[in-house]
Amino acid sequence: MKVFGIDPGSERTGFGCVDSDGRRHRLVRCGAIRVEAAASFPERLGAIYRALADEIERCRPDCVAVENLFYSTNVRSALKLGHARGVAMLAAVEHGVPVLEYTPAEIKRAVVGYGRAEKSQVQQMVKLLLRLDAVPSPHDAADALAVAICHLHQSGLAAMAKEQERRAGGRAQAPPPRSWRQYRPPTR
Repeated sequence: MKVFGIDPGSERTGFGCVDSDGRRHRLVRCGAIRVEAAASFPERLGAIYRALADEIERCRPDCVAVENLFYSTNVRSALKLGHARGVAMLAAVEHGVPVLEYTPAEIKRAVVGYGRAEKSQVQQMVKLLLRLDAVPSPHDAADALAVAICHLHQSGLAAMAKEQERRAGGRAQAPPPRSWRQYRPPTR
């Protein structure tokens, strides 16, 4: 499965594509789209859209995962971020690719195992999971890769749960733990 992750921003939007066979993840491509600060806001959105559309066309992912909005005290920043997310989703939808959204806490929990992990912890786990020599730069690219990895882990958990249910003859079982903190040995 090939997942294209997006960390939206109105000045810099991170993107990253990860390919996985279900056990190992491999970096396909990552980077950040930088737009000129002097450009008008509509021009910046257009540049983000065109660049993401080109990257999605180049990578041909099975799905796109986008970081969801987080609570912000600055309404103007939140609105600008919402516009950037909108053009990111439009680029994916126009290529016929399904779009999924994850909150920052879900991403941190899926990648690090702790929903309040520090940004540096997430970046180090991205480096380890993709077997890279260094943390992807800029940080927006690392964040986008974390979004893609989050989807791979979430979809893997869902597939594992369905397989367990199938093996149990249709009896519903508890979903597998999302981190080592949730693991409980089976009772006999």
